[in-house]
Amino acid sequence: MPVRRLVPTQEAADLLELTRDLARSELAPRVVQAEASETFPREVFRTLGRAGLLGLPYDESVGGGGQPYEVYLQVLEEIAAVWASVGVGVSVHGLSCFGLATVGTPEQQRWLPEMLAGELLGAYCLSEPHAGSDPAAMRTRAVRDGDEYVLTGEKAWTTHGGQADFYKVMARTSDHRSRGISCFLVPGDAPGLSADPAEHKMGLTGSTTATMRFEGVRIPAERRLGEEGQGLPIALAGLDAGRLGIAAVATGLAQGALDDAVAYAKERETFGKPIIDHQGLGFLLADMAAAVETSRAMTLHAARLKDAGLPYGQQASIAKLVATDNAMKVTTDAVQVLGGFGYTRDFPVERYMREAKVMQIFEGTNQIQRLVISRALATGVTGATTVLGAPQPALVS
Repeated sequence: MPVRRLVPTQEAADLLELTRDLARSELAPRVVQAEASETFPREVFRTLGRAGLLGLPYDESVGGGGQPYEVYLQVLEEIAAVWASVGVGVSVHGLSCFGLATVGTPEQQRWLPEMLAGELLGAYCLSEPHAGSDPAAMRTRAVRDGDEYVLTGEKAWTTHGGQADFYKVMARTSDHRSRGISCFLVPGDAPGLSADPAEHKMGLTGSTTATMRFEGVRIPAERRLGEEGQGLPIALAGLDAGRLGIAAVATGLAQGALDDAVAYAKERETFGKPIIDHQGLGFLLADMAAAVETSRAMTLHAARLKDAGLPYGQQASIAKLVATDNAMKVTTDAVQVLGGFGYTRDFPVERYMREAKVMQIFEGTNQIQRLVISRALATGVTGATTVLGAPQPALVS
């Protein structure tokens, strides 16, 4: 069922309606076959890009949509409610543009319009086989050689690996643990860059994930984003935004599972009435609805802090933790609602459950989110009340 939303402008309401139309017409007819055959839907991203949905949170001067993050995340949620692999891909693409948009020079930002339009698809290379939750332990190196850098190493768990047109890559330029990492924008066709065969995953099978290998990859020094040693702060700042993206995707996935479970419960009858009218089942669905609404509220709260220019890292971690844990529970309960049918591939809820699991792992495991949150609590930073303007909201149902 359509979600009841409050958005800041009529333009935002129109964007959400456009997203729903595209999700119904372009995504829904393809999702089952693409996920079953593990086919990467590259053309879908071009379609979303041409509709202006890939660059929504970026400034209009560089080809973005100029929308607040709270609007972008709700668009992302609508996409993920129909096709989680594409929702994750949109979030990762946005993350791969983050460094260029935030620290790129005006000369470098000439690349942004084509990226934000979706004609060029991005990927993000941070994790390594031995350095996932500890990015400062990375070993991939970038050695300066005149007007070029030479990159050598490997990056694991790369969404869009082997499919992307450009890669945002973190590589070591000195041995200093935290200030020895720099950020680079590497073309997908660079000599020496290759992708291992795609991982065989439990879920999100329409999203390609692969290890990327850098074997003497030479790139011009102008493709370094920010100064040498600035890469880790760029990466971590991007991850705060990326965690909100995954929180929105998880919320959309949970909403899709809830919708399917409710529809089934209204049609399936036992003991002479629809199973939704049996209190045991009705209460389970009520808990699922409460979990989805809680995830949405926390995600939008963090997004509004970001839009106001306020610190939001702790809230981003809470949103990611809450939304992904809730998605795992809601999708598991959706399978329970459908009973034996829920355990078959004739219905999508088993796929939702498989897709939800990885949400608790990527963009920082939920154990790492708890670490981030507990450290923020330990600093003793006090809360504050900020008064914002009060634009007239638009109601979207």
